Amino acid sequence: MINVVTLLKESGAILEGHFLLSSGRHSNRYIQCAKALQYPDKAARVLAPVAGQLREAMQAGAIAIDAVAGPALGGIIVAYELGRQLGLPAFFTERDDSGTMTLRRGFEIWDGMNVLIAEDVITTAKSSLETATVLERLGARITALACIVDRRAEDVHIALPLYAAAKIEAANWDEADCALCRQGIPAVKPGSRKQ
Repeated sequence: MINVVTLLKESGAILEGHFLLSSGRHSNRYIQCAKALQYPDKAARVLAPVAGQLREAMQAGAIAIDAVAGPALGGIIVAYELGRQLGLPAFFTERDDSGTMTLRRGFEIWDGMNVLIAEDVITTAKSSLETATVLERLGARITALACIVDRRAEDVHIALPLYAAAKIEAANWDEADCALCRQGIPAVKPGSRKQ
């Protein structure tokens, strides 16, 4: 069985420092899953545990999945690889010029479509929930979330079932409570979200 954290470390995906996360929160650790996902064999290995959990949940009737959707950018490869391993179509949502999450490129949703939302790292699930809103407006039913790394703080709760390859503990602060800001350490923003 694969140790996901070991694979991420070997790939250089776990960074230490002072980071501004896409969620707007600050952290002393950043998980750059793209470092592992750039290798198709590692992408397959790191997502195999999630695909296994999802397969078991579907066979047990706990969830239904007709397609996998990922918020761009971090969810594109994750959605594709989970779709490949589960034998399901995969697509992605992306931000338009105004920064609003949208479904484009001819991807279609049918009324009642059961969609799994997948991304690389979940801290607050903001991108996943934005994707959920877009797809629900088009008639989809969001049945679960999936990710490589669940790095939520204890006070962050998500109403949907969450399937993760690994849980990684990392400091996770609102800017006003950030210990690294108080020390005068500048934050860097390695993520893709502009807002």
